[in-house]
Amino acid sequence: MTPDPLEWLARLPATLRSSVSPRTLRNLRREFDRSFLAKLGLGLVAFVLVLAVFAPLVAPWNPTSQSLDEKQQPPLGFSRAETQTGQEMVNGSLQITNETVLVNATAEHPLGTDGLGRDMLSRTIYGARTSLLVGVLGTLLAMALGVPTGLVSGYYSGRVDDVLMRIADVSLAFPSLVLAIALVGLWGEAGVTVPDPFVVTGIAPAIRGALSLPGGLAYPTGMPKRFTLPGTVIVVVGLVNWVWFARVARGEALSVREEEYVTAAESLGAPDRFIIRKHVLPNSVTPILVLATIQVAAIILLESALSFLGFSGTTLSWGFDIAQGRQYQTTSWWIAAMPGLAIVLTVIGINLIGDWLRDALDPGIEGEGGGV
Repeated sequence: MTPDPLEWLARLPATLRSSVSPRTLRNLRREFDRSFLAKLGLGLVAFVLVLAVFAPLVAPWNPTSQSLDEKQQPPLGFSRAETQTGQEMVNGSLQITNETVLVNATAEHPLGTDGLGRDMLSRTIYGARTSLLVGVLGTLLAMALGVPTGLVSGYYSGRVDDVLMRIADVSLAFPSLVLAIALVGLWGEAGVTVPDPFVVTGIAPAIRGALSLPGGLAYPTGMPKRFTLPGTVIVVVGLVNWVWFARVARGEALSVREEEYVTAAESLGAPDRFIIRKHVLPNSVTPILVLATIQVAAIILLESALSFLGFSGTTLSWGFDIAQGRQYQTTSWWIAAMPGLAIVLTVIGINLIGDWLRDALDPGIEGEGGGV
């Protein structure tokens, strides 16, 4: 029997579960059942999420361990030509010789190694933690700032709307990347050190110590005890992207405030805060939810760009690894290609989930399998 991807909704508290209507659940299931792209997107995101959460258990090597003897090893299925310089005696004189040798891939490093001999598979897995955390936390911060602003602006309109939307217009006048770089330069790279629960509690060392690699090799047990969360980047991407949520929430509030049930609540003397919380916000959730999925993908790209430029504050990041691979593009393309491929697959998966939510929650749009 195929597992239900929406089964987790049944485990939510009653107060949260009651806010999701049975019709919405039916539309989500119906669109998911007939949409291959929705299944593909959910599968990609779930795969990356599992790798990120259980990184100390699934990463084959410590992502920070260096081994210059194993540097620039190619991924499986590829080889790399390397020129080795030596000396030999010719007719009684010492001469320098150059010899071209092939460096072959090994099963110990299936995605190869970087210029310092660090395992690219492990670094890609740990980089998923940074990108997903920044994407989710940055989106939540942008929602916390933008949604209340947009709802208040749209519900009250008039001067309140003018002031808040002019502030939003000023924010939109700056390119996102330029504004983010300016804010990071202003506040600095404040990283938050987070202990890894699997390593600190001894779960990861115990499980890894009980495993073995093919050929009798020991499974490495020394994994990082903590990782750095780029706190400044999270705040910056939230401040850069709040305006999109404010715009969408404002548009929905302008529409909902003209509905009869809002007019009835106002005539009964209900306070504005109650009307916004109980009527305007619940009826504005659908476009905000769809926008949130799109913004997670956009923030992952923005975080990768900041890391590429050296503004992240952590070395375990997809953007940082792409930057490190620039100088090896002609000889070791995989150093930049592997984290770049991870970014592409993750963003595609998130965008496919956003399309699924849009098609299922908006009855005016025809999904992959037709209209809802």
